[in-house]
Amino acid sequence: MNEKYWLVVQYPLKSAQGSKRDHWLKEKVMEYLETVLTQAELGEVDGCDLGSRVTNPKEYVMNIFCVVTDENRSIALIKKVLRESRLDYTRIQIATMPYGTEGSYTLKYASKKGVTEFSL
Repeated sequence: MNEKYWLVVQYPLKSAQGSKRDHWLKEKVMEYLETVLTQAELGEVDGCDLGSRVTNPKEYVMNIFCVVTDENRSIALIKKVLRESRLDYTRIQIATMPYGTEGSYTLKYASKKGVTEFSL
């Protein structure tokens, strides 16, 4: 049986509810990720949330959650699709955590240099 991972693509937001564009972005990113992950047989999109960051309620984020079977291939594919589709690739963070555990996410990619921490 393949090992599974939670993978989250995170975008910063200016408000807890997000703007019209943020909601459009959410729909597009979820649609594109569901298509490419399914076609590559790497996983699927599990859901999304928008709101305050857990560690800092004054910061707002959109988290798109996926369940994937190959962590590194999934990250590479997601980065490629978001970049080529121009879906705000320069704003994302990607983090993963083993599926079925209650641990914390580990940052795997940050579009901004110097970012080393990740929180939902």
